[in-house]
Amino acid sequence: MSGGAPVDVATVLCQWSAGGLAFLWITTRRREVGLGYGWLVRSIYMTIAAVGAATGLVFQPNGVRDAACIAMAVAAAAALVRSTLRSPPAASSADEPGPAFDPRGVRSVDGFDPRWDLPGPLLGAVGVVAAALASPGDVVTILHLARLLAGAAFLGVVTDAMLLGHWYLVQPGLRREPLRALVRHLASVWPIEVGLLLIPTGMGSVLSGSIDDGYGGLLGWFWATCAITTIALAGVTVAALREREYAAVMAATGLLYLAILTGFGTDLVARLTLVS
Repeated sequence: MSGGAPVDVATVLCQWSAGGLAFLWITTRRREVGLGYGWLVRSIYMTIAAVGAATGLVFQPNGVRDAACIAMAVAAAAALVRSTLRSPPAASSADEPGPAFDPRGVRSVDGFDPRWDLPGPLLGAVGVVAAALASPGDVVTILHLARLLAGAAFLGVVTDAMLLGHWYLVQPGLRREPLRALVRHLASVWPIEVGLLLIPTGMGSVLSGSIDDGYGGLLGWFWATCAITTIALAGVTVAALREREYAAVMAATGLLYLAILTGFGTDLVARLTLVS
């Protein structure tokens, strides 16, 4: 097996949290989803970033990446704290955010500025770039960087979509558009993620037999199955969300559960197979 950088758990955690926080901002900037969704997602990725920093510092040190993970966790914590500080409801303008929670999903934040969610993913991106630049000399750095950035978006959007699907249990009157938007983003990121992983030396070489995956080609076909299944699940999720019944949202969430498994398989199996 060859052609890629060694799998680095700390980098994976940095990617995951950076991508997840980026797509959190994409969702919160519309000011439709209840504040609690932001509390949930920030808490999750703040923890993942902190674990990534600790893992890096102890097992796989990279000063810039680890510092960026710490800064990302702090930024997510700051946004979390800021979102809990209620400001007085905005006055009369219909363009201003209203009550902190509207079960219809029309307005969900009062004094919280969604731009507080931007520093976290930007700091995480610095960590991802640092991880790519620290790759072994035989790795094509630009390709590796592109794969890491695409992987961050890919892992983040599929996880956020599943979490948002669950949020409809708390905010059942929320429009389906925020969830549809995340699924569309997943479908948009998928060809970039898969295409980059196919570029030589990549999974195309594994599928053709040029690279021995150590299992007689099994990992290559498993990767291909994960990749195809992920985009198929995204398509079925979009179809499910066209149904009017509330149960359709729960069905979509179940499909996104599966998409997380196949999505992580798409990204991580490729990196394990292409390990230097």
